[in-house]
Amino acid sequence: MRTGGRLAAAIEVLADIQTRHRPAADALKDWGLSHRFAGAGDRGAIGNIVYDALRRRRSAAHLLGADTPRALAFGALLLEWGETAAGLNASLEGDRFAPAPLDESELAAIAANPLDAAPDAVRADVPDWCAPLLRQAFGADWVEESRALSDRPPLDLRVNTLRADRERILRELAGMKAAPTRLAPHGIRIPPIEGSGRHPNVQAEPAFAKGWMEVQDEGSQVAARLAGAEPGMQVLDYCAGAGGKTLALSADMDNRGQLFAHDSEKQRLAPIFDRLRRSETRNVQVMSRADELAALEGRMDLVLVDAPCTGSGTWRRRPDAKWRLTERQLEVRMAEQDGILAAASRFVRPGGRLVYVTCSLFPLENAERLQRFLASNAAFTPVDHVALFETCFPGEGGSARIDPAGGISLSPARSGTDGFYVGVMVRRD
Repeated sequence: MRTGGRLAAAIEVLADIQTRHRPAADALKDWGLSHRFAGAGDRGAIGNIVYDALRRRRSAAHLLGADTPRALAFGALLLEWGETAAGLNASLEGDRFAPAPLDESELAAIAANPLDAAPDAVRADVPDWCAPLLRQAFGADWVEESRALSDRPPLDLRVNTLRADRERILRELAGMKAAPTRLAPHGIRIPPIEGSGRHPNVQAEPAFAKGWMEVQDEGSQVAARLAGAEPGMQVLDYCAGAGGKTLALSADMDNRGQLFAHDSEKQRLAPIFDRLRRSETRNVQVMSRADELAALEGRMDLVLVDAPCTGSGTWRRRPDAKWRLTERQLEVRMAEQDGILAAASRFVRPGGRLVYVTCSLFPLENAERLQRFLASNAAFTPVDHVALFETCFPGEGGSARIDPAGGISLSPARSGTDGFYVGVMVRRD
């Protein structure tokens, strides 16, 4: 397919997302199933246009003066692909599968709507109601930080130290531009894709099949490292989900001690069993029922709460979620977070740690939930987060926003990771 055919397909997918209010991944999958003639390269390029359009939705709409699928798709190519209006129109000429070229009114809008004169929330590419929350999180840097949430993300891997080391995996992935991550000691980063490119299918690599590596954002790896799991500990991963942090904690424990993986929604745990077998993790017990946890109360050295949240820190990877999110959903998440923290705290032994993690950038879900919990639970006290980060990542304090008593925040612009929050508390003896 030429540029015109790919652009037309992206417009079709964006229209499906907009009219049916469905996730981008589902719309792209259905398009591929109904257009089997499209090769992998075409599907990858179409997906890139769609995701770029969703990441830069407000910028594209401002540039073209409309929020239509056509405006967003054309805007994506102009903003992210290095295209010019004249060059794009020239590439569409004579292509019977292409959408109509940019017309006079669209060309006039592009000329009249420079982004540097756009409102802050437009340049930040965020919903208006999210702007105050991001301003609260980042202060004067909030537009730059929010803009980084609209960049294409890298592909990060975590080396399973139970089975391999980073240098070995780097040799295995030679040719993929893989390099060590900045913070995570066992992480590997493959750079963001460019243009119509695609990330390599690392899950087809022998090293993945052998359990030598897992796909995991560096920020998630950093959060697991800050939790402080050590060999011989009794650990509860209270919201384990698919098990990404469970596997990282087990590796830090060197397969020694006991790690209990629990999630209140049983179906979320489904992928964990295959991942545990592949990684040769032997110290994990999966517990899907709440009543199974009763015997663990007051016994855990470490309880990790990877709480359900708005996911605002993952908008680079799931940009469609940014536009579906509502203030009501945020309120629901905050209530869930308070309840989960209270429930999980029962399992921490005196002297043990309670670690609260989200993949959100909103202070309402992060430091404010931590402070609310501490205000009603006098048995817990926050650690010195500055000292904790320095212990785990010496000399890298500038790569995160750290409040000594309020927690640690990672972000794409400052940390080069997805957005994460980590708050660590200790139960007094």
